Amino acid sequence: MQNYRFYEMEERHLDKVLQIYTHYVLNTTATFHARPLTKQEMRKIVFFRNDKYRTFVICDENELCGYVLITQHKNREAYDGTAEITVYLNPDFIGKGIGSLAIKHVEVYARKQQLHVLVATICGENTNSIKLFERNGYFKCAHYKEVGQKFGQLLDVVSYQKIIGR
Repeated sequence: MQNYRFYEMEERHLDKVLQIYTHYVLNTTATFHARPLTKQEMRKIVFFRNDKYRTFVICDENELCGYVLITQHKNREAYDGTAEITVYLNPDFIGKGIGSLAIKHVEVYARKQQLHVLVATICGENTNSIKLFERNGYFKCAHYKEVGQKFGQLLDVVSYQKIIGR
Protein backbone atom coordinates (compact mmCIF):
# COMPACT_ATOMS: atom_id res chain seq x y z
CA MET A 1 0.00 0.00 0.00
CA GLN A 2 1.06 3.54 -0.75
CA ASN A 3 2.47 5.60 2.09
CA TYR A 4 -0.27 8.09 3.02
CA ARG A 5 0.34 10.78 5.61
CA PHE A 6 -2.02 12.85 7.71
CA TYR A 7 -1.40 16.52 8.43
CA GLU A 8 -3.43 19.00 10.40
CA MET A 9 -5.43 21.19 8.04
CA GLU A 10 -3.85 24.54 7.28
CA GLU A 11 -4.99 27.53 5.27
CA ARG A 12 -2.74 26.44 2.38
CA HIS A 13 -4.84 23.27 1.98
CA LEU A 14 -8.15 25.11 1.73
CA ASP A 15 -8.34 25.43 -2.07
CA LYS A 16 -7.78 21.72 -2.65
CA VAL A 17 -10.15 20.68 0.15
CA LEU A 18 -12.81 23.02 -1.28
CA GLN A 19 -12.25 21.51 -4.75
CA ILE A 20 -12.80 17.98 -3.38
CA TYR A 21 -15.91 19.04 -1.45
CA THR A 22 -17.34 20.87 -4.47
CA HIS A 23 -17.19 17.63 -6.47
CA TYR A 24 -19.44 15.98 -3.87
CA VAL A 25 -21.78 18.98 -3.71
CA LEU A 26 -22.32 19.05 -7.47
CA ASN A 27 -22.33 15.33 -8.26
CA THR A 28 -23.48 13.30 -5.26
CA THR A 29 -25.78 13.08 -2.28
CA ALA A 30 -22.81 12.52 0.05
CA THR A 31 -23.42 16.07 1.28
CA PHE A 32 -26.71 17.89 1.42
CA HIS A 33 -25.21 21.21 0.38
CA ALA A 34 -26.86 21.97 -2.95
CA ARG A 35 -24.55 24.72 -4.20
CA PRO A 36 -20.77 25.14 -4.12
CA LEU A 37 -19.46 26.87 -1.02
CA THR A 38 -17.25 29.93 -0.91
CA LYS A 39 -13.82 29.69 0.68
CA GLN A 40 -15.16 31.53 3.72
CA GLU A 41 -18.03 29.06 4.10
CA MET A 42 -15.63 26.12 3.74
CA ARG A 43 -13.32 27.64 6.34
CA LYS A 44 -16.16 27.45 8.87
CA ILE A 45 -16.57 23.73 8.16
CA VAL A 46 -12.91 22.70 8.46
CA PHE A 47 -11.45 25.05 11.10
CA PHE A 48 -12.65 24.94 14.71
CA ARG A 49 -12.41 27.16 17.76
CA ASN A 50 -12.43 24.16 20.10
CA ASP A 51 -9.06 22.37 20.07
CA LYS A 52 -10.81 19.02 20.53
CA TYR A 53 -12.02 19.09 16.93
CA ARG A 54 -9.74 18.92 13.92
CA THR A 55 -9.52 18.44 10.19
CA PHE A 56 -6.68 16.35 8.81
CA VAL A 57 -5.64 16.32 5.18
CA ILE A 58 -4.51 13.04 3.67
CA CYS A 59 -1.53 13.19 1.35
CA ASP A 60 0.52 10.80 -0.71
CA GLU A 61 3.97 11.89 -1.83
CA ASN A 62 2.66 14.29 -4.47
CA GLU A 63 -0.96 15.13 -3.86
CA LEU A 64 -3.64 15.90 -1.32
CA CYS A 65 -5.89 12.81 -1.61
CA GLY A 66 -8.69 13.83 0.74
CA TYR A 67 -9.51 14.94 4.23
CA VAL A 68 -11.12 13.66 7.39
CA LEU A 69 -12.65 15.72 10.12
CA ILE A 70 -13.82 15.21 13.64
CA THR A 71 -16.45 17.75 14.69
CA GLN A 72 -18.83 18.52 17.49
CA HIS A 73 -21.84 16.21 17.48
CA LYS A 74 -24.26 18.56 19.25
CA ASN A 75 -23.75 21.84 21.07
CA ARG A 76 -24.79 20.56 24.50
CA GLU A 77 -22.52 19.63 27.41
CA ALA A 78 -24.06 16.16 27.67
CA TYR A 79 -22.58 15.36 24.25
CA ASP A 80 -19.01 16.40 25.08
CA GLY A 81 -17.84 12.78 24.86
CA THR A 82 -19.31 12.31 21.39
CA ALA A 83 -18.02 13.63 18.07
CA GLU A 84 -18.89 13.28 14.42
CA ILE A 85 -16.46 11.82 11.88
CA THR A 86 -16.56 12.68 8.17
CA VAL A 87 -14.30 11.53 5.32
CA TYR A 88 -14.06 13.02 1.82
CA LEU A 89 -11.64 11.66 -0.75
CA ASN A 90 -10.54 12.93 -4.11
CA PRO A 91 -12.54 10.59 -6.42
CA ASP A 92 -9.28 9.38 -8.03
CA PHE A 93 -8.26 7.89 -4.67
CA ILE A 94 -11.43 5.97 -3.79
CA GLY A 95 -10.97 2.22 -3.36
CA LYS A 96 -7.35 2.37 -2.21
CA GLY A 97 -7.97 1.82 1.51
CA ILE A 98 -7.51 5.49 2.39
CA GLY A 99 -10.96 5.80 3.97
CA SER A 100 -10.14 3.09 6.52
CA LEU A 101 -6.77 4.70 7.26
CA ALA A 102 -8.54 8.02 7.80
CA ILE A 103 -11.04 6.48 10.22
CA LYS A 104 -8.27 4.79 12.20
CA HIS A 105 -6.29 8.04 12.32
CA VAL A 106 -9.26 9.96 13.72
CA GLU A 107 -10.05 7.22 16.24
CA VAL A 108 -6.52 7.47 17.66
CA TYR A 109 -6.85 11.25 17.84
CA ALA A 110 -10.33 11.00 19.41
CA ARG A 111 -9.10 8.68 22.16
CA LYS A 112 -6.38 11.20 23.02
CA GLN A 113 -9.16 13.79 23.32
CA GLN A 114 -10.95 11.41 25.71
CA LEU A 115 -13.92 11.05 23.40
CA HIS A 116 -16.18 8.07 24.02
CA VAL A 117 -18.29 7.75 20.85
CA LEU A 118 -17.83 8.63 17.18
CA VAL A 119 -20.86 9.06 14.92
CA ALA A 120 -20.94 9.07 11.11
CA THR A 121 -24.00 10.66 9.49
CA ILE A 122 -24.48 9.28 5.97
CA CYS A 123 -27.01 9.64 3.16
CA GLY A 124 -28.94 6.37 3.07
CA GLU A 125 -28.13 5.76 -0.59
CA ASN A 126 -24.37 6.18 -0.04
CA THR A 127 -23.62 2.46 0.16
CA ASN A 128 -19.86 2.94 -0.25
CA SER A 129 -19.64 5.08 2.90
CA ILE A 130 -21.96 2.75 4.79
CA LYS A 131 -19.75 -0.24 3.89
CA LEU A 132 -16.62 1.72 4.83
CA PHE A 133 -17.88 2.46 8.33
CA GLU A 134 -19.30 -1.04 8.82
CA ARG A 135 -15.90 -2.54 7.85
CA ASN A 136 -14.35 -0.38 10.55
CA GLY A 137 -16.62 -1.54 13.36
CA TYR A 138 -19.40 1.06 13.21
CA PHE A 139 -22.99 -0.09 13.59
CA LYS A 140 -26.23 1.48 12.46
CA CYS A 141 -27.90 3.35 15.30
CA ALA A 142 -30.44 5.56 13.52
CA HIS A 143 -32.40 5.83 10.29
CA TYR A 144 -34.22 9.04 9.41
CA LYS A 145 -36.65 8.67 6.49
CA GLU A 146 -36.88 11.34 3.78
CA VAL A 147 -35.27 14.10 5.86
CA GLY A 148 -33.15 15.53 3.04
CA GLN A 149 -33.87 16.62 -0.50
CA LYS A 150 -31.38 16.94 -3.32
CA PHE A 151 -31.49 16.48 -7.09
CA GLY A 152 -35.30 16.31 -6.86
CA GLN A 153 -35.38 13.27 -4.61
CA LEU A 154 -36.20 12.74 -0.96
CA LEU A 155 -33.30 11.15 0.87
CA ASP A 156 -32.87 9.13 4.03
CA VAL A 157 -30.07 9.74 6.50
CA VAL A 158 -28.50 6.97 8.55
CA SER A 159 -26.19 7.25 11.51
CA TYR A 160 -23.46 4.79 12.38
CA GLN A 161 -21.59 4.85 15.66
CA LYS A 162 -18.61 3.27 17.34
CA ILE A 163 -17.85 3.31 21.03
CA ILE A 164 -14.11 3.96 21.18
CA GLY A 165 -13.59 4.90 24.82
CA ARG A 166 -13.63 2.02 27.26
